[in-house]
Amino acid sequence: MEQMWGEQIVKLRPEDAVRGQLFNDGNYAMFIHWGPYSNLANEVDGKTYYGIGEWIMHPRMAGIPVDDYKQRAASFNPVAFDAEEIAQLAKDAGMKYIVITSKHHDGFAMYRSKADDFNIVDATSFDRDPMRELAAACKKFGIGFGFYYSHNQDWTFPGGGGGPETDAAGQTADFDDYFKTKCLPQVKEITTQYGAIEIVWFDTPGKMPKEYVEQLVAVIRKNQPNALISGRAGHNLGDYQTLGDMDVPMRNVHGMWESVDTSNDSWAYAWYDEYWKSPQEILRRLIACIGRGGTYMLNLGVRGDGSVPLRAARTLRAAGAWISRYPQVVYATDASPWQHALPWGDVTCKGNTLYLSVLQWPASSTLYLPGFKGDIVATRLLRGEESESISCKKERNWIRFELPPQAPETWVSIIEVELYSAPQVDSTWGLDPEFCTEIQAEFAVVNNATKDSVRWMEKFGEWKHVTRVHQWQTQGEAVWEVDVLVPGDYQVDLTYAGEGRLVWGVGIKGGEHIQNEQNSSHNYQTFPIGLIGFPSPGRYEVGVHCIDGNLEMGSLQSIHFTRAQW
Repeated sequence: MEQMWGEQIVKLRPEDAVRGQLFNDGNYAMFIHWGPYSNLANEVDGKTYYGIGEWIMHPRMAGIPVDDYKQRAASFNPVAFDAEEIAQLAKDAGMKYIVITSKHHDGFAMYRSKADDFNIVDATSFDRDPMRELAAACKKFGIGFGFYYSHNQDWTFPGGGGGPETDAAGQTADFDDYFKTKCLPQVKEITTQYGAIEIVWFDTPGKMPKEYVEQLVAVIRKNQPNALISGRAGHNLGDYQTLGDMDVPMRNVHGMWESVDTSNDSWAYAWYDEYWKSPQEILRRLIACIGRGGTYMLNLGVRGDGSVPLRAARTLRAAGAWISRYPQVVYATDASPWQHALPWGDVTCKGNTLYLSVLQWPASSTLYLPGFKGDIVATRLLRGEESESISCKKERNWIRFELPPQAPETWVSIIEVELYSAPQVDSTWGLDPEFCTEIQAEFAVVNNATKDSVRWMEKFGEWKHVTRVHQWQTQGEAVWEVDVLVPGDYQVDLTYAGEGRLVWGVGIKGGEHIQNEQNSSHNYQTFPIGLIGFPSPGRYEVGVHCIDGNLEMGSLQSIHFTRAQW
């Protein structure tokens, strides 16, 4: 498998990759959650359970007893499964490797396992090893292959995390019994029976003692020396960091890391969940992860019969068609030197070249790039393999690009900026003259208040992530430094949560102060505060204060600036 742009050829063949090469250079992968829970599809005995389907037997979902779940698993018969169809879909989507659930928390192995007969060959009538078929298909299509394995939780095997406390004979079972009898032997199986694999992806280590994780790591290093081990192995024994589920970071993250996300709201297939991400949203999140210095693994929940949901395949292929036109934006690229997204899109770079990914096309045909310090050789608007030169002008430390009135791409258009040397920028937030500039609380300097991160589930397993400023004291403030190119009035809005009515103040250090009372909600919503004036171009410090109301509950997520154009 090769990708070519300009005179550069980047080889991403799995058989040639050293440890982590596909991870670092590919930047985009397919995650697959699939098992007998997919057959239930979030419906048990006529009742629908909303949330992540792979947890369907857990007490927080349907609470299916072990023996009952095993009986239901026996009807799992994925006759529509086509390994080559899935590998082809991943390739069409622009993904460079696949990671699939070999065993999830329910303890069911999706391959022929000698260690435990609760597997797809011995416990169902399917009588095929789909993991062997998928490993072969990935090799045929030049796609890397890896396994998810739930090493701590096992809800059906005695002694496993969350599993029965006694065995079939009524004898007490502990974690050591599970680990020696099932977990360690199965990890040996998946690392010896399927050829070269790219990743072993562990999950939810909980309080699993370190010595067990060390044994698993030793087995993988012996059997698959080129395979990466996910950070969720526990005890900092993985090779890279995996962020929280569905978490796309706002600022650059150092080191090797990935974000794991879903095509809709569930990891496993759920019959009701048709909330598929659009091609533009997939590309936005992919480019955001690459722009922050990481890689993006997007999940596909295969149906219980083994087929792929049509709408999921359609959106993945549509996004993949865009990637095939602009591979230089996605593969083997470096993080954005701005270290955060910009109001109109995001940036990735390769050597002395910047790729501006424009998700919102300016109505005025003028695009602004803040904080630029270097010298430009050429600027081009890309149209697939073709390009056209566009003009740009430097004003202070901003670049102003003059664009055609219509975007060349439906979802993301690309401006290529060739530089004389490596990019040098100032990552201070610039207030865009055309688009609303939203600056997250994460980027604020906070005094007499608390800044921290919080996550919550809107449905079971559907995670949301926010960095907030809360627990305001009387003199509390959140302060951002901003750079203004076009002076004048800007509409200020705040995104916050809270209880009852809250009074917020927004002030420019040494300048205008405004304040307003608005209602609040338990979830984060955006409320207008008013107009504030920046009298001249330059740097300003803008502070936000929670002045009155239930200060303890006021939780600020972000501030928005939109230039008033009249």
